Amino acid sequence: MFSTRAGRPLLLARSYRKFTTTAAQGADFTHAVIGAGAVGLAIARKLAERDGTSTLLIEKHGAAGTETSSRNSEVIHAGLYYGHDSLKTKLCLQGRQMMYELCRKERIGHRNTKKWIVAQDDQQWEELVKVHTFARSIDVPTRFLSLQEAHDREPDVRAQAGVLESESTGIVDSHGLMSWLEGRFQSLGGETAFHTTVTGIDALPSGGYKIHTEGEEEPITAEVLINSGGLFAIPISNMLLPPTRQIKPFYAKGTYFSYSASHPRPNTLVYPAPRPGHGGLGTHLTLDLSDPPRVRFGPDVEWVEDPTDYAPNRSRLAEALDEIETYLPSLQRDAVDIDYCGIRPKLGKLGAVASGKGFQDFVIRKEDGFEGFVNLLGIESPGLTSSLAIGEYVDNLLYR
Repeated sequence: MFSTRAGRPLLLARSYRKFTTTAAQGADFTHAVIGAGAVGLAIARKLAERDGTSTLLIEKHGAAGTETSSRNSEVIHAGLYYGHDSLKTKLCLQGRQMMYELCRKERIGHRNTKKWIVAQDDQQWEELVKVHTFARSIDVPTRFLSLQEAHDREPDVRAQAGVLESESTGIVDSHGLMSWLEGRFQSLGGETAFHTTVTGIDALPSGGYKIHTEGEEEPITAEVLINSGGLFAIPISNMLLPPTRQIKPFYAKGTYFSYSASHPRPNTLVYPAPRPGHGGLGTHLTLDLSDPPRVRFGPDVEWVEDPTDYAPNRSRLAEALDEIETYLPSLQRDAVDIDYCGIRPKLGKLGAVASGKGFQDFVIRKEDGFEGFVNLLGIESPGLTSSLAIGEYVDNLLYR
């Protein structure tokens, strides 16, 4: 079987069980899931719950969740931005509830911090009204604060035109969540192949898939293949789909900024009003789970070609400071510094909110002509919030 701990996984033997869930009898595994981020872990855990099956989780790095899943704001999103008919809204709403329930039950670090969306002028106020109207239509609790209440609660936050509070937004220990998912997956008999880079995929004539990996002569075979490769999901998809169905990946790099001063330090998340067509949600203020919580800012949006380019770009700092000061005017600029970067997988230079043109939804689908192959493309924010719901969604695509 596979060596799933330290070092490169080795194919030690080919004496795997046979399964009968599809025509691809004799495959090494019932399910193979590529990508061990939060979403891949949630999918693998869900599939591993099925009796009489086996699931392999394939990860190119030496540990789970080292890319997008651990380089983000760790926010539990309310689902305010993504429109009525999108997968993002459906899965974010379901995932948020599942996330809070799981974190309470399993004592995974989290906190319902709430979130403020702030407006500085009439145009931004109109965007807040749109968000509030949409939130009411999907039964997500939001409310406008009076300027007096806002000042009393967070005197350092500027909101000249108004504040909309999202009452169900929070933060989660993403590493704690992924650790729990990985442990649960393994307890269900799931196997993980770390340091395993997929280099090619072939559809087998009798059904199922042959997965070629770097440095291994003998491929892995699986009856069902899930592409949850995150930043590399589109290149992985292009290994299998014909040229007419191949697409180009886009990457939105986001820089995060640390804050070392003791003042000002708000106690709630603060987001600027959404900008239709923008690739992100603005350089917002988030908190971590330490006591007292540390403040950080970000991410911004920088379009890059290289999905492995995590090097911070100091030239991003000045623009970020100017944006942060619009809602936190007493900011001590010299206490803000470059912290780390994350990269979001995109299907184009598209918007993050549904109110503008070019909104990018999740793509989660079975591919026509490739039985048992499920593609997950463009899984960016709110992917962490939605991860548990995505696991159920993929399971339902395959088995209902």
